[in-house]
Formats: sequence, structure tokens, C-alpha cells
Amino acid sequence: MGAWRQRFDPAMEAGVPAHVTVLYPFLDRERIDVREVEALEEVFGAHAAFDLSFHQCGRFPDLLYLAPEPTGGLRALTSAVADRWPEAPPYGGRYADVVPHLTVAYSPDPSVFNTIEADLTAGLPVVARVSSVQLVVSDGEKWHNAETFSLRG
Repeated sequence: MGAWRQRFDPAMEAGVPAHVTVLYPFLDRERIDVREVEALEEVFGAHAAFDLSFHQCGRFPDLLYLAPEPTGGLRALTSAVADRWPEAPPYGGRYADVVPHLTVAYSPDPSVFNTIEADLTAGLPVVARVSSVQLVVSDGEKWHNAETFSLRG
């Protein structure tokens, strides 16, 4: 997957690791102080760790992704953060349903996704334990891990 992301996901060059987003955009970096970090610790600490598996790819226009299953734990994390910070709705409120996904490639020509998907599918499933959430912030050029919050268990 890394080779495909390197070629087709500009976020990788900006330092964004492979991930499933909990909430984007979040608060401005300048607004994230000790109180906000403590609130994030409380929000995430209320949720148990869980397992995810990626059995198939999915597509949005111009985007190929790995689809995590089950999505309940991810959706619960997103809801909890969005409820705590209503001024930061997921994706700025652009979508009625936020679909958890792990971005692999962007392309204005979706036919390129057929090759990528065939390659990725051969290596699936991938299973992962979600035991923490990272707060990743941008300095204007690159993204960096600012904090890591443990889930319960």
C-alpha cells in the first residue's frame, strides 16, 4: 500500500501516515492547549480498544480507499469528538454520513484504481488493533504527531 500512497496520495509527502480519520478538520493548532488535551484524554479514555479488518477497497469520486470493518468503534470515536467540539463537525459538515476509510490513492482518472485495487486485494485482509488515537497537526508544510491518546483496555 505504501508504494501506491507514495505515488497517488499527496498527503503522504506532507507527512500524513496511513490512517483512518476520527475527525478532520479539528481545532486550530493554536487553540489546542492543556485543557483541550485533557478533554481529548477523557473522551478517548471512555472508549474501549477494538479490532478492525480491511477486506476490500471502496471508492469515492477521485479516491480509492481500504474499507474498515466493523465501523462502529470508529463512528463512536468520531461522534464523541464531534459532540464535545460541535464547532468542528467532521469534514466541515459537508457530508451527511462520514464513511470511515483509509485513503490509498487520489486520481482524476478512476481507471487507475483498477490496477491498484487488484494489487491491494491480493494482500487482504489486513487486521489491526485500535488501541490509541493520534492528534496530528500541521505546521503549514508538514503534519506531525502532537499527542497520542490511549483507548481503554
